[in-house]
Order: sequence, then structure tokens, then C-alpha cells
Amino acid sequence: MDQIRHNFIHVNGLKLHVAEIGSGPTTVVFLHGFPEIWYSWRHQMIAVAKSGFRAIVPDYRGYGLSEPPPEPEKASFSDVIADLVGVLGFLGIDKVFLIAKDFGVRPAYLFTVFHPEWVLGVVTVGVPFFPPGPSLYHNYLPEGFYMSRWREPGRAEADFGRLDAKTVVRNIYILFSKSEIPIAAENQEIMDMIDPSTPLPPWFTEEDLTNYGALYEKSGFRTALQVPYRAFREEFNITDPKVKVPMLLIMGEKDYFFKFPGVEEYIRSGKAKTYVPDLEITFLPEGTHFAQEQFPEQVNQLLLTFLTKHI
Repeated sequence: MDQIRHNFIHVNGLKLHVAEIGSGPTTVVFLHGFPEIWYSWRHQMIAVAKSGFRAIVPDYRGYGLSEPPPEPEKASFSDVIADLVGVLGFLGIDKVFLIAKDFGVRPAYLFTVFHPEWVLGVVTVGVPFFPPGPSLYHNYLPEGFYMSRWREPGRAEADFGRLDAKTVVRNIYILFSKSEIPIAAENQEIMDMIDPSTPLPPWFTEEDLTNYGALYEKSGFRTALQVPYRAFREEFNITDPKVKVPMLLIMGEKDYFFKFPGVEEYIRSGKAKTYVPDLEITFLPEGTHFAQEQFPEQVNQLLLTFLTKHI
């Protein structure tokens, strides 16, 4: 961990934080989810660097150590793509592998479709590629569905605001580590779904939580609630939605996302290959939403096998 370098790059009027390790000729860019930051890829960064790759992990604007935009409520997935283009341009990188999880899969998809000449291959953890469109899961799930609650302006801010950032991250990590979709009761807030005595997952330490808590204490949650939860309605002019590079999906079978309406059928039936013809799928029977932290050695080996195969 002490070999990871922390740089700040001025891109699109903001100072963005980029964690980096390794100096190999091939670059691997990691894209995080929520409630994560660069740190969630720590195990994979070190593993790929030891195998001769250069690992780069940006904190998105408004996340971790990166500056927030002047108006967080207007942040978009297009901003994430533009920032990634800016970071790679600044660093002089024109070919990359993309590794993404959770909502980071959407910018990975968009970057691959809009800039295919830059992408050697893609690995996603927990989420397959879907063509961008409005999220419709709330139409099939109860009102207390966490995404419905968090896309409502002010609701999550009030809920999170009762607690310090470290406790918010703790609660979400515990909640998202379960195999059930987080759905609150009618008169219950999402943060109230976790009893304070509930222990952390065994693979997530107090030191890990302290690192996350300190970074979210700095950044807050304004931009993080906008992107992804309130930006899923963003529209893109995509003429050809197919991905033409090789891709690997690592899917934990105990990931709550696997229970979203239609997701398991979409993956197991082969429909996911409609948009990604060159798609491999590996299932982790005990894998949860944070498979890369839960089973780092297994995920690292899958990543390295894919990277070396497609270099």
C-alpha cells in the first residue's frame, strides 16, 4: 500500500485525485462504485502492478480526494467520461483495460462505445453491460427500494445527515453485503435498516472503514447521490450499442443485484451477449456485492488471466 502514488491532475476545471502503482507498458484503469473510492481496488492494484501492469484509479469528481463540481446536483455520467478522457490524455495513455464495478460499469460501457480505439478489454464485477437507458427497477419494487429513496432529492441527505460519514459508509457496506435487495419499510429510512450492533463483514476491517470514512468526511455525499442515483435518466446518442472488445463479467451469486428484476435471467440466458458478443462469465457462488474485497485472491487471478490473454 505504501508504494501507491497519489497524484492530482487538473481536468475540466477540477483537481482530480488519481491513485497509481506500477510502471508497466500496459495500463489498467479501475472504476469504482458507491460507497467506494479508489481504495476499494487496493488489492487488485497491487496484484496487477506486481504482474507488470500500470494500475490507475481515479476518484470521480466529488468522490474521495477529488474536487466536487461547482454544482453537484448537475453532475452527470457524461462528466465522468469527459474526466476519464482528460486524465488519460494528461498522462499520455491511449490504450487501456477497464475494470469496473457497480455503477462504474456504466461509464466503462460508455467509454468503450464512444472510444473503442482506446480499449483493449473490459472486466466488470457484479454488473453486466446494459445499453444506457432510464432505470426502471423502481417500477417493479416497493416504495422503500433504496434506489428509489436515494434518487428523491433531499431524502438521503436528511437520512445520512443524522450520522457521521463513517457510520453511513459502515451501514451501507453491511447492507450491500447481504444477498437481499435493500428495501426499507414504509415508515423506515434506509440508515435505520442496520442495527448499530451489527458487525462488519469479516473481510472488511475497522482500518478499511476508517479509510473510507475519512474520505467521505471530506467529500460528503452530494455528488455521490447525484451520480449515480439521480443521473440514470441521462440520455446518450448511441448509434451502435454493441461492444466490440473482449469482456469478462465476474458475478457473485450472493450479490443482491443478482436479484434485481430480470438480472439473473439476462445473464444466465445469454442475453447479455447481445450487446457484448465476446463475453466470458464467471460466477462466484459465495460472492457478494463487494467480491473484489471479499475474495481478492480469486478476483485477482481472474483479472490477470484475462489481462494476459488479451494484451
